[in-house]
Amino acid sequence: MQTPKIVALVVAAGSGIRMGDAVPKQYAMLGRHAVLAHAIDALAAHPAIAEVRVVIAAGHEALYRTAIGDRMLPSPVIGGTTRRASVAAGLAAIDGDIVLIHDAARPQVPAAVIDRLLAALGNADGAVPVLSVVDTLAMGGASLGEMVPRDALVRVQTPQGFALPAIRAAHVGWDAGRDATDDAQMLRAAGGTIAVVTGDAMLDKITHADDLVRARDRMTNMITRVGSGFDVHAFEPGDHVILGGIAVPHSCKLKGHSDADVALHTITDAILGAIGDGDIGDHFPPSDPQWRGAASDRFLVHARDLVTARGGIIDHIDVTIICEAPKVGPHRTAIRANIARLLQLSETRVSVKATTTERLGFTGRGEGIAAQAVATVRLPEEA
Repeated sequence: MQTPKIVALVVAAGSGIRMGDAVPKQYAMLGRHAVLAHAIDALAAHPAIAEVRVVIAAGHEALYRTAIGDRMLPSPVIGGTTRRASVAAGLAAIDGDIVLIHDAARPQVPAAVIDRLLAALGNADGAVPVLSVVDTLAMGGASLGEMVPRDALVRVQTPQGFALPAIRAAHVGWDAGRDATDDAQMLRAAGGTIAVVTGDAMLDKITHADDLVRARDRMTNMITRVGSGFDVHAFEPGDHVILGGIAVPHSCKLKGHSDADVALHTITDAILGAIGDGDIGDHFPPSDPQWRGAASDRFLVHARDLVTARGGIIDHIDVTIICEAPKVGPHRTAIRANIARLLQLSETRVSVKATTTERLGFTGRGEGIAAQAVATVRLPEEA
């Protein structure tokens, strides 16, 4: 008997808007590789899978090429405006006997789950991994509604395995006016038999930013590193200072080669210190005219991207601004929000404080502003 050809179809055409990031979640970095790359690698590593095909959104070609690196894969399939349309496009582009349809936002795919799916397909048209629901369930709304019995409920995961002709026919026969959140419901509606196998918590889907952090924790042995930064800038004639990327009205401005944002400079140094990569002057020499008047958010984003490139996570930033004037308090919320935005962190992971030196020293005499910061970063142990 001929061995069936098994193809893994990875659906990566979503926008990932619930992550709150400009980059769709499938292209977010998880350790040293993109979420999508992890899913591809896990499927390609299984000895029964002959081919991995990926469905992407139109306009995501550059993101896809960056994500897969030097992996040798067939050209990606361009998906549609819905998940159902994207899967249909992928099914039309492949040939084989069995297809495993998998969401790219599930980067970990245990081989044992694939084994269970393939075994179950010997007696069914489709097979899906499921996990029991352990939490109490209730109807939602403005107030708590009726409790929902959970005994007969399961959480459905991917990959989902199907006989390729059967799932193709189910897609063709599906009512185009109805949405479908997964493919098993489509095959079931067409009269196909769906087996269930035990899933795995490692298959949990990345939907929100915190899910990505938890996935990083599961997949990578991380060590915590701490860096500190300190910066000083003197005043010169002007009408505002830049603190944390926010223009704060004042009778002077800060003197510097760039925009002299003392807060962002010290945070940048703290992050560079945590990853052992010199200081801001090494990366952006003040002798280089291209940085004259430059916005300091470029420096901070550069430091953030260095952490990401090493598979790291910025856990927390704590910055203290030291001056007699201007008053930082009225602007602290805006400064905190902007730093969080630049670092792609929640505001709960950024602390902004301000203090004086009780009229002592150069800050006490109103000659300038100082700032100090601490950055807490996690890096893969080998980084």
